[in-house]
Amino acid sequence: MVEAGRSPNIQIITNADLLKVEGEVGRFSAHLRLRPRYVDPTRCTACGLCAQYCPAPIPDRYNENLTTVKALHLEYQQAVPAAFHIDETACLFLTRRECKQCERVCLPKAIDFTQKVQHLTLEVGAVILAPGFGRIDRRVLARYGYGRLPYVITGLELERLTSATGPTQGKILRPADGRHPKRLAFLQCIGSRDTASGNPYCSTVCCMYASKEAAVCLEHDPGLEITIFYMDMRTQGKEFDYARQRARERGVRFIRSRIGTVQEKGEGLEIAYVDQAGRHCREVFDLMVLPEGLESPPDARTLAEACGIALNRYDFCLTQPISPLTTSRPGIFVAGAFQAPKDVPDSVTDATGAAALAAQVLQASQGNRMRGRTYPREIEIPPEPKIGVFVCSCGLNIGSVVDVPAVASYAATLPHVVFTDTNLYSCAQATQEAITEKIQVQGLNRVVVAACSPRTHEPLFQETLRNAGLNACLFEMANIRDHCSWVHYREPEAATAKAKDLVRMAVAKAHELTPLPQPEIPVTPRALIIGGGLAGLTAALTIGGQGFQVYLVEKTPYLGGNLRKLRFLLNDAEPSRLLDDLLSQVKAHPLIDVFTQTEIDHIAGYVGNFTTTLKLPNGSRILEHGVIVLATGGVPYTPTQYLYGQTPNVLTQLEFEELLTASEAPRHLKRLVMIQCVGSRGDDLPYCSKVCCGQAVKNALRLLEVNPQAQITVLYRDMRTYGFMEDAYQEARQRGVLFLPFTPDRPPVVHMSDSGQSLLSRRPSQKPEKDGDGAHPCIGLQTLNSEPETRNYSVLRVTCFNPILQEDLILEPDLVVLSVGLVPAVDEHLVKMLKVPKSRDGFFLEAHPKLKPVELAVAGLFVCGLAHGPKPVPETIAQAQAAAGKAAIPLARGFIKVEPIVAQVDPQACLGCGLCEALCPYGALSLVKSDKKKKAQVISASCKGCGICAAHCPTLAINMGCFTNQQVVAQIRAFGGQP
Repeated sequence: MVEAGRSPNIQIITNADLLKVEGEVGRFSAHLRLRPRYVDPTRCTACGLCAQYCPAPIPDRYNENLTTVKALHLEYQQAVPAAFHIDETACLFLTRRECKQCERVCLPKAIDFTQKVQHLTLEVGAVILAPGFGRIDRRVLARYGYGRLPYVITGLELERLTSATGPTQGKILRPADGRHPKRLAFLQCIGSRDTASGNPYCSTVCCMYASKEAAVCLEHDPGLEITIFYMDMRTQGKEFDYARQRARERGVRFIRSRIGTVQEKGEGLEIAYVDQAGRHCREVFDLMVLPEGLESPPDARTLAEACGIALNRYDFCLTQPISPLTTSRPGIFVAGAFQAPKDVPDSVTDATGAAALAAQVLQASQGNRMRGRTYPREIEIPPEPKIGVFVCSCGLNIGSVVDVPAVASYAATLPHVVFTDTNLYSCAQATQEAITEKIQVQGLNRVVVAACSPRTHEPLFQETLRNAGLNACLFEMANIRDHCSWVHYREPEAATAKAKDLVRMAVAKAHELTPLPQPEIPVTPRALIIGGGLAGLTAALTIGGQGFQVYLVEKTPYLGGNLRKLRFLLNDAEPSRLLDDLLSQVKAHPLIDVFTQTEIDHIAGYVGNFTTTLKLPNGSRILEHGVIVLATGGVPYTPTQYLYGQTPNVLTQLEFEELLTASEAPRHLKRLVMIQCVGSRGDDLPYCSKVCCGQAVKNALRLLEVNPQAQITVLYRDMRTYGFMEDAYQEARQRGVLFLPFTPDRPPVVHMSDSGQSLLSRRPSQKPEKDGDGAHPCIGLQTLNSEPETRNYSVLRVTCFNPILQEDLILEPDLVVLSVGLVPAVDEHLVKMLKVPKSRDGFFLEAHPKLKPVELAVAGLFVCGLAHGPKPVPETIAQAQAAAGKAAIPLARGFIKVEPIVAQVDPQACLGCGLCEALCPYGALSLVKSDKKKKAQVISASCKGCGICAAHCPTLAINMGCFTNQQVVAQIRAFGGQP
């Protein structure tokens, strides 16, 4: 938020309502109503003196009404803009013409009771709607005792209780009596998957955030006993299942059950439930948590009317699976939970994708109104260091363990430290402005911040130094959160001592810091996309739509990837029509060059200046480009279980999908069994493949359309039909599909019994392949005869343990259909060339799962689609648009700034041995002739600052920017007690 507030190209307008959007794409007029905040944000310094004198307390909405604030308040400590505002419904002057104490004590004279409602019209080319989500009706929560029973709270209330900035400062206390609970119960699907509440859809996020909150509670109090009652655990996101497994390993109980009653018993709550085995159980808990689901925003209909867009039946924004970020009105896009319930990574991805689509609309006027950041001229650095140390409490995230004032006092005794200060939140906008002021007033020429992780916050503080006229490299950060308060939370004295050590080392290093340049390197305004499936095609069109040249490389003869294998989607959309449309657009686009039957032979260079050698069927070609998008896709898992490949009557879902659309055979099916999680969530593929449950429901419904008499049984572990897919799941159940759960320790068994007649047999497809001019060939899967054969085959029997009946069931289906997972199609040769990391499951590993979900650790590289992880068609499209949006940023800017943390070679000390060149994993060092001798030379933009070269240089001729030998030695000496 601070970055958004600093951007010269972002105008933040708060306390405003959108009244109407008029005009057409490219030429909209957005009419706003600005409500008065009665505080001038340009004058307010967020000192808080006014709130101390305000006599009107009100419930604190940010802290879920668990505490109070004043009518004149700052919404939360890190709010942007960092200015107070007045609640006009509670202010004594605005309601009764009394008081005005705040106006009298405000030193900057920021209080302004003369403010009135204003109207503003903005001329814009595109609109992005991101109003977030709404809350579950309290009447729904009341069915579980909320508001009636004293020890029932919501998941968001627990979130605030566990927060260092919450009403209990991170202590888990029962709001009703302030006591520490010992036994916690989480009840899932509150206001979700609930027809009675009007929300039959799945809210997608609840299972994961319950698991997360349970883990956080155990961090605060390892002695807690926590139970999560659920119907299906839908932790389907990338690596989400691992988080749930860790919670289970830490002692969290997960019970599949149906809750009967909740009633007060003594000083706790008694929960009556029926477990999976049908047993009636009762347990008493000290606190019950309702992780409520997500609803559409309360003003969704007003917003839709103002924008002229359509909503779905649940008042979320209506979009189509093939255009998940586009509303029903051209030029207006949607991002986040207003489109559908979704978690943080998907919301961030959507926002980036929507921004890319908006950039396409604005392409004609690209850069016309852009403003660059301006910084004051860097001050001359005197020989004598003047170091300022700022120690952050991070609410109580650090302050509850580390004695922050003691650390600051200790820092003041260190050599060359001339100023120290403590902050509640060093990353807040008001604090950043205060640090800028302190640097200028105190004449600081080096800054140390003791706070959280430099991985996420160092750029923020470096920007603050630049705003104060200092070089960004005159900054050092001590991570006293991750390294002290988090890992030593049970040892506050030791954590404080360690924090002092880290600050002493940081100050010693700061003494040796010197200004470093940050050169700019021009960017080749072209993009390379590797992979021509749905993600690659979408990314190519999105980048090309912003006016940049695109090279699209596909190693097979045809574009389309897995999209060719799909016959229909859950909402009856036709993948073949989507593919044909994409292919025709790509073929007609003047800025997209397509290379099929082409492999990547070699990639060299760095962000902004990559050189790629292609291996074509008839030779080779060299491409120069600035960025790379990896859309290498994935492939279906090939099962070895359940007799697959041994009998023609065991198919995968993709093969069955082809059967449903290619023959009459389904009309003869009487009994069919689908088995979920084949290869997924097990030893072969430990992760959830995310698409299998929806695929099973989709094919089951299509079979019932062809043959309403078919008896379909789905054997599953958790039906993960998240979001609006839940509608299809409920429809399948209503139409007679039988869903039976199984556990991993007792999976179904498929075997052959007496000889009988097979309904189906495999036969190679005879469909003619079409040419590559926009049409697609057959998918290459084997198809099935439409007429029953009379040859004898063994009859299939499926044995599955029914946990409710507590006995084995024996099914004799005509067909067994396996829902198989997806595996990455990662080219190891490509991985080695690009030096990109992979996740434990073999997919490309994003730079940060929430902050940078489509960026890789190597600058200039982006990822989308199945190369990132399993996902359905709509999410693949949204992520491809997001990756294209991020990739287009350096292309549009025209240059990149090289991070100063790169290798630097002293040519006088360099022997020219070539060891650094041989060891550098990024090809950032090369030997060049200098005065008839070879010397090492650094390609700054390619260097990632890993330090391998410096560590192996026999003459210590290589130093790393911001990590020179002198700086590291100074830290080591300081660690040993030498200041």
